Amino acid sequence: MRKNKNLESKRPLTISAQDGLVDQETYFNKRIASENLSNYILVKRGEFAYNKSYSSGFPWGAIKRLDKYENGVVSSLYIVFSLKCDQVDPFFLEQYFDTDRWFDEIRIRAAEGARNHGLLNIPASDFFDINLGIPSIDEQIEIGRFLEDISKTIALHQKKLCYKRLKCKINLTMFALETHFYHVDFNLVSKGSRLNIMQCVD
Repeated sequence: MRKNKNLESKRPLTISAQDGLVDQETYFNKRIASENLSNYILVKRGEFAYNKSYSSGFPWGAIKRLDKYENGVVSSLYIVFSLKCDQVDPFFLEQYFDTDRWFDEIRIRAAEGARNHGLLNIPASDFFDINLGIPSIDEQIEIGRFLEDISKTIALHQKKLCYKRLKCKINLTMFALETHFYHVDFNLVSKGSRLNIMQCVD
């Protein structure tokens, strides 16, 4: 695995089920990673990271693609990989991993009942042996772009909704202050093929 031995990145990342790979300090509003990041795994833009800890909606862990930053680092407990097969579209795969279609492949490879503080016991070699049912590359591209557009639309509407709620809250606060001033008393799977993935290496 590719270590951050030259401190190429000083940005510790964490996986958010909703936001993907994000800056840990910004997400938690504090630093959780150790001061020395040289033993962390370096992740570059476009690569995937698998967090083997379960979370809400992801009982077999979460896999996210780094697209917000040029690079970052994750704990050595993560499995980091990139695609080496040109018959797999990264945008499609990113959306695929947001579904539960790959859970069974992890479940049958994870040691029975082997969870250490919520962390799945699945070696990298077993993880890279998983089979994913995916459509042809042309279908992947079409589906991936379609789902990506939907995600962007949802995110845009969520931002608008948050803005409307904030504006409403501000208005209510202003009116409350104004009232108080004047009246003091008173939130596809089709044909299967084998996914060829590789772990990031030096």
